[in-house]
Amino acid sequence: MAELRREGDELVVALSVAEKAEAVHGDIRVPVSSVRELEVLDDAVHAVPGLKTIGAAFPGRFAIGTFRGSGGKIFAAVHHDTRRGVRVALEGANFDALVVGCASPEEVVSSLGTF
Repeated sequence: MAELRREGDELVVALSVAEKAEAVHGDIRVPVSSVRELEVLDDAVHAVPGLKTIGAAFPGRFAIGTFRGSGGKIFAAVHHDTRRGVRVALEGANFDALVVGCASPEEVVSSLGTF
């Protein structure tokens, strides 16, 4: 399962080997200075726009890869067994947002610290 964590001055979405293959992408690294907002999501899979550009998705079940929608370019890693997650709004990065599924999004947000 993807892990959202802070490593020094970077926010990292660390992907498993299988997720890297599904997403056709490696780990995501963005400067902490690009983070604008962190939001806890109760239904992370439905927070991902429907237009997949690269990756794998089944509407309402899972989404992993790059998506486009009204929120811009979004990288998502959300699995069917982890409905909740975190949305990271970004500015000046390769993505406009990150959506990562996790069992305890409040703990993840708390572990990331302030921006």
